[in-house]
Amino acid sequence: FAELKEGPAMIDVHYWPTPNGKKVTILLEELGVPYQVVPVRIGVGDQFTDDFLKISPNNRMPAMVDTEPKGGGAPIGVFESGAIMMYLAEKEGRFWPQDVRGKYEVAQWIMWQMANQGPKFGEQGHFGRTPESAGDQSYARKRFADEVHRLYGVMNNRLYDRRYMAGDAYTIADMICYPWSVNFQMRGIDLEEFKYFKRWYEELSARPAVQKGMAVTAGVTPGDPAKLPPEEQDRRRKLLYNQRARPAPEGGLLSV
Repeated sequence: FAELKEGPAMIDVHYWPTPNGKKVTILLEELGVPYQVVPVRIGVGDQFTDDFLKISPNNRMPAMVDTEPKGGGAPIGVFESGAIMMYLAEKEGRFWPQDVRGKYEVAQWIMWQMANQGPKFGEQGHFGRTPESAGDQSYARKRFADEVHRLYGVMNNRLYDRRYMAGDAYTIADMICYPWSVNFQMRGIDLEEFKYFKRWYEELSARPAVQKGMAVTAGVTPGDPAKLPPEEQDRRRKLLYNQRARPAPEGGLLSV
């Protein structure tokens, strides 16, 4: 399953080939640093194992362990795709300017993607797959289809007078937005309506590192979840959705 790059692995990426995972592999391919994929089979439940929760307490992938952190010392674990990308770009000194203006020009679009594009696009996909037996989903489907359309418009307007999301330079702000943008046809988006986004999308799609990062599979080629047998769809829904709080272990810190 693991995809080991030439040379010793420096970065372990706990990964499954979803848009959130592909953000990180695009950056790693752009940087050219050695990394190894550690599959997190979310349909099986690897994200709930104790070992994974030590790295990612929110039981979501991707997560990362840097076995050779800058300055030495013990390995550093990071969860959340945006935080991983900021960590790697800062460590390598590429794709994220560190002067105050440039840094926060990029940072705000990373936050935009994490708080808006990813969640809203994900909800559109979720309610689009919800079976009829769950009841009328028409409000949710319209709500998130409209929001997805609005967010493509935000990107289109942003790219009206600048080459990339944060200005003239290609940065992690672009890489983090790209993987959620690619399934525009499935989302009912006509690219001709968003010509500035289309120009950006086509430029990024032609980058070899973007192509390589998007192609990382963790040993599988994911299919359409809607085409899985009904019993497997039901099992995955029970595993992935409607989760409630995990109980904390006994004996923790209650006072200081």
